[in-house]
Amino acid sequence: MTRSFSLLAVLLLGGCQTLNLSAPDGTTPPVEPATVAESPPQTPASFSQETLLALLSAELAGQRNRFDIALSNYVEQANATQDPAVAERGFRIAEYLGADQAALDMALMWARNAPQNLEAQRAAAIQLARGGRYDQSMWYMEKVLQGQGDTHFDFLALSAAETDPDTRAGLLQSFDRLLKKYPGNGQLLFGKALLLQQDDQPGAALALLESHPASNNDIAPLLLRARLLQSMQRSADALPLLEKGIAQHPDDKRLRLTYARLLVELDRLDDAQAEFASLVQQFPEDDELRFSLALVSLEAQAWREAIVYLEDLVARDSHIDAAHLNLGRAHEELQDPDSALREYALVGPGNDYLPAQQRLSELLIADKRLDEAATHLAQARESQPDYAIQLYLIESEALASNQHPERAWRLIEQALGEFPEDLNLLYTRAMLAEKRNDIVQLEQDLRFILERETDNAMALNALGYTLADRTTRYAEAKRLIEQALLLNPDDPAILDSLGWVNFRLGNLPEAERLLRQALERFPDHEVAAHLGEVLWVSGQQREARKVWSKALKDQPDSPVLRSTLLRLTGSEQL
Repeated sequence: MTRSFSLLAVLLLGGCQTLNLSAPDGTTPPVEPATVAESPPQTPASFSQETLLALLSAELAGQRNRFDIALSNYVEQANATQDPAVAERGFRIAEYLGADQAALDMALMWARNAPQNLEAQRAAAIQLARGGRYDQSMWYMEKVLQGQGDTHFDFLALSAAETDPDTRAGLLQSFDRLLKKYPGNGQLLFGKALLLQQDDQPGAALALLESHPASNNDIAPLLLRARLLQSMQRSADALPLLEKGIAQHPDDKRLRLTYARLLVELDRLDDAQAEFASLVQQFPEDDELRFSLALVSLEAQAWREAIVYLEDLVARDSHIDAAHLNLGRAHEELQDPDSALREYALVGPGNDYLPAQQRLSELLIADKRLDEAATHLAQARESQPDYAIQLYLIESEALASNQHPERAWRLIEQALGEFPEDLNLLYTRAMLAEKRNDIVQLEQDLRFILERETDNAMALNALGYTLADRTTRYAEAKRLIEQALLLNPDDPAILDSLGWVNFRLGNLPEAERLLRQALERFPDHEVAAHLGEVLWVSGQQREARKVWSKALKDQPDSPVLRSTLLRLTGSEQL
């Protein structure tokens, strides 16, 4: 029996190094290899037979993907033996499983029984920070710092991002205390700068990093300085900083990617395109970079180049739907609608599906291929029933915007036959009813919506505006619009409605004030028509003409502007 247990012990010690923590799909989980403890583990002979059997069972369970049994056995035996190697093994299994409490308990036990092991002290610090115990975490991290090990003060700072201000203030004091003892430590400086950034003190964080040479060359502080400059509207100042960093670390993807994105932000699209192209050449397997290059090419209106990159993504079976959607956009810009339609039709269910169907519908209906659009969308509703309501809305909007109001009306009636209480369909029917001068139907649908959603600001505003514009129920209209404004105080459409109802009530100064606010926030042709009319009636004809003239430059075919001009001036021309 003794001989058998000796053999088991040898197998066990080997197993402690080789337990297969592969995920069921065969991938390798992000678990670091076991670190040899600086304090020696117990020898096999000093383990009891019960411990040896329990640990061997744990290893066998782990090889069969029963990590719950493996963890339970290791935790139990770590508590029984206080052996640092067993505690470490228990910690790594718990960390892999996401068993937070067990990971914390095992990390603390490992650190306590292997006080010279820097990896153990660091593991304890990180687990304590995850648990919100920042003061204790700092104590362990200081031990790592004293041992000249790599610390994770940045993790401590980042983990405190969602805590209350008092907790962050206490952690900041702990950083200050350590900085007095280690004033040039770059990891401490970086951690404190992160805390200052979280406390909305970007200037203080930037000053801290810029005042210490230790932060000048490391990549993480350079990136943080660039982000801080961007947040302070100083993106142009971040460029030379990143260029210097790239000169020092030419192969660092993070620096170069940040630089490329900053070029996009600064509208230097040609330079950004060149930088992304260089990154793709350096990292040819990175399809995120390739997709970014395609998008930047689209923004730079380099349509044919974008098509090459997007087709490459399709060939690589990466970003398939987004690639087809953007290929459709590029072909549209190149005046090739047939190719665009083919690409939009290839977009599958997901985030890009509805935008693709919207563009496809718009292209077909604008080209007067109404029956083809109807057939396609009917088939889409049948094959993708989860999108049926949105597809009805897309088709009706395309029909209405292309001057087919009766066909849009019949489609929405069909949709409401299938989904009689859908609020989006009812709202759309209300808007179509207004175009048909059917105010009774409009009010009925909007009242139905408001019975179910009393705080629906869009319905409140639509009903209030229509009553102000198409009836004499001005007081009721004003109450509805004011209720909408309480819900969405910055919505320019609601401000426009409130200005218009004040005009109807004869409150011209208040109407002008509200409509000027609305036009400033949303330079829309209908708002301009309203403001111009208020100015005209107020005797400010020259100012009214200026407002209308500017709006006509942006939207020369606006029927609202043209009808307003004809009604007030006798001509559609200024």
